[in-house]
Amino acid sequence: MIEVFGVRHHGPGSAQAVREGLARLRPDAILIEGPPEADALVRFAAGCEPPVALLAHVPGDPSRSAFWPFAVFSPEWQAILYGTLHGVPIRFCDLPAAHLLAPEGGGERGVRDPIGELAAAAGHDDPERWWEDVVEHRAGAAPPFEVIGEAMAALREGYTPDAFEARREAYMRRVLRATVKAGHERIAVVCGAWHVPALAGPPPPVKADDALLRGLPKVKAALAWVPWTYERLAIRSGYGAGVGSPGWYHHLFTVADRPVERWLGAAGAVLREEGLAVSSAHVIEAVRLAESLAALRGRPLPGLSEVTEAARAVLCDGDELRVALIQRRMVVGDRLGHVGDDAPLVPLQRDLRERQRHLRLHPAAREEPAAPPVRELELDLRKTLDLGRSHLLHRLRLLGVPWGVPGEARGKGTFRETWRLEWRPEFDLALIESAALGTTVEAAATRRVLDLAPTGQNLGELAATVEKCLLAELPGALPGVLAALSERAALDADITHLMSALPAIVRAHRYGDVRGTPAEGLAAVARSMLDRVRAGLPATLPGLSWQAAGAMLAQVDGVHAAVDLLGDPAARERWLATLLGICDTPGAHGLVEGRLTRILLDAGALADAERRLARATSRGGGPARAAAWIEGFLAGGGLLLVHDARLLDLVDAWMSGLSGAQFTEVLPLLRRTFGGFAVPERRAIGDRVRSGAGGGRPEREVDERRAAPAERTVLTILGRAHG
Repeated sequence: MIEVFGVRHHGPGSAQAVREGLARLRPDAILIEGPPEADALVRFAAGCEPPVALLAHVPGDPSRSAFWPFAVFSPEWQAILYGTLHGVPIRFCDLPAAHLLAPEGGGERGVRDPIGELAAAAGHDDPERWWEDVVEHRAGAAPPFEVIGEAMAALREGYTPDAFEARREAYMRRVLRATVKAGHERIAVVCGAWHVPALAGPPPPVKADDALLRGLPKVKAALAWVPWTYERLAIRSGYGAGVGSPGWYHHLFTVADRPVERWLGAAGAVLREEGLAVSSAHVIEAVRLAESLAALRGRPLPGLSEVTEAARAVLCDGDELRVALIQRRMVVGDRLGHVGDDAPLVPLQRDLRERQRHLRLHPAAREEPAAPPVRELELDLRKTLDLGRSHLLHRLRLLGVPWGVPGEARGKGTFRETWRLEWRPEFDLALIESAALGTTVEAAATRRVLDLAPTGQNLGELAATVEKCLLAELPGALPGVLAALSERAALDADITHLMSALPAIVRAHRYGDVRGTPAEGLAAVARSMLDRVRAGLPATLPGLSWQAAGAMLAQVDGVHAAVDLLGDPAARERWLATLLGICDTPGAHGLVEGRLTRILLDAGALADAERRLARATSRGGGPARAAAWIEGFLAGGGLLLVHDARLLDLVDAWMSGLSGAQFTEVLPLLRRTFGGFAVPERRAIGDRVRSGAGGGRPEREVDERRAAPAERTVLTILGRAHG
C-alpha cells in the first residue's frame, strides 16, 4: 500500500494532517521530498531543535549551495520525527544534490503556481489565504489529501512538465520502486502537493524514467545539518519554499486551544514590555473584532489578516510602529534552531563549538529556545574570559563569519569592547568552506591571513591586517604580515598611502601593549613612516582643491591622533614642528592651514593664534580663503569661541566688515562651519556676541529719534501706554 501525502512545505495544517495520517497508516517506510544524500543524517534529527536546515554544498565552491529548511510545523519534519520515534526507515526521494548543484543541473526550471490556479478557480484572488482556509485552518477536520490529489490531477491534465520537474519526479518514482522492491508494504510519501499525480497515478515505464535521468551533470556534494532562523525561513531558498509568517504558523501548530485569544494576549504582552498601556479589556475586544471580521469574510478561523487588523485597531490605536513591532517579534519571530552535539561536523565547526562552550558564548541561550539571536555584549579585556571572547570574535571575522559586529564601547579606556551578536545560518557554510584552512578557528584564521599577506594588498590594507592579527591574537601570522608590511612601507613613495596606514600601525602597536600581545618592530616601523610623512607633507599641500583639502584634513587628523597614541615625546615634537613650518610657509589651502593652526593651539605649541586669525581674515586674502581658514580652525568645535573672547571678537569683526556681496559669497561656508557646532555651543556664542561680552568692540549708541516708532509699536503690542 502506498499513500501519498500532498502538502504545503511549511504549513501547520498540513503538518497536523501528516502526523494524523501517519498514525493511522502506521507505515513501514517513509519517503520525504529532499536530497537523498541526507539519508545518513536523518538519525541525528532527534537531537535537533527546529528551525534547522539541511545544507548541501560543493566543497571548494561556496557559490554552489542550497538549503532545505524545516520548522516544527513543517510536514516533512513531523514525518521525520514519526520515523525516528517509531524506528521506521526514512529515505529522501528528490533529485540528488549532486545533480541540483551541478552547472545546468536538472535542466530548465519552469514557473507554475498551482495554489494560485486553484484559488482562482474557486473565485479567490488571494492564493495564500484560500489555502489557509481550505487546509491550514481546518481544525479537527479530516485530512484533505485525497481531495488535494484530485485537484492537482485536474490541474495537470494536458500539462507537460519542464525538463527539471520531469527529472525530479522520475527520480522520486525510482526511489519509490526501490522501496517497494525492498519488501516494504505500507509506504508513506510526503511531498509537495503538485507532485501527487506523478507518484499516485499510473507510473510511466521504467525505461522512460531511466532515459530522463541518464547523463545528468554531477558534482561532489556534501550535506550537513545547520541551525536556521524564522527570519530566514521567510526567505525562499533551496527548493523554493518559504513562508512569510513563520511565527504565526508556529503558534497555530503548537497552540491547539484558543489560538486567537492566546495570540492577541501575547501581542498585548509584547506591547506592555515596551511600556504601552494594554489591558485585558483591550485583548478581549480585539478577540471579538477578529472573530467578527472572520465571520463577515466567511473564514473558518480568524487568520493573520484578521488578528492583525484587530491588533491595529484595538491594541495599537492605529499606530503602525506598534503593528510593526508585533510583526517583527511575533509574526516573523526571531527563533534560532540548534543542531545536536552528536551530529557530524567538520573539525572547524567542532572547535568553534568547544570554544563557545568554554567561553560561555553560545549563539542563543539553550535554556530559552525562543530567545532572540541578537544580543549586546560588553567586554572588559582585563578579564581572561572577556579577552578570550574578543579573540574568538575577531578570528571569526577574519574567516568571513561576522557573528559579532564591533560597536562603540561605553566608557573610556582601551580595555573595553562592545559587540552586537547575531548568528546567521549562512555562517555555517562559511565555516565549512574554511575547513580546509585548519582544524581550529585560530589555525584557520592564521592561514587565511598568511594567504592574503603576499597578495596585492596595498599599504593601508596590510596595516589593517596587522591590526586584525593583534586583535585576534594570531602570533603565528604576525611575523609574515609584519615582514610584508615593512617591505611595502619601504617601497611605497605615496605620502597619502603612508598617512592612511600609519594610524592602524600605531593602534596595532598600542593593542599589543594593552592586550599583552608581543608586536616587536611595530614602533620602529611607525616612527620610520612618520619621518617619511613629515618629509613629504609640506610639498603635498600647495595647490589642493576643496575636495582634496578636505580629504587631506582627515588624513592629517588621523596621523596626529596616531602620534599622540604612539606615546613618543620626541616624535610628537618633530611632528608639531613640521605642522608649524607648514603654517609659516605661504601656499597651503586655507582649510588646511586653519586646521593645522587649531591642532597646534590645542597641543599647546602656539602662542599667537589671535595674530594668525587676524592675518587670515585680513582684506588681502579675500573672503573665500578667510572663510575656509575659519572652517578649518573651528572644525574641532565651537567651545573655543565661547571661552576665548579675543578670538570671538576677531571672527565677529571680520564677519561684520564683509560687504553684502562678500557675505553672500561666503555664507554657505560659514553655515557649514557653524552648523557643525552643537546647539548649546551655538547658543553660547550667540549670547556672547549679543551681550558684547567679547570686549573687543564698544556697543553702538542708540538713536532715540529713529527708535521711537519701533518702541511705540512694541508697547502697543504689549498693551502698555507710551509714556
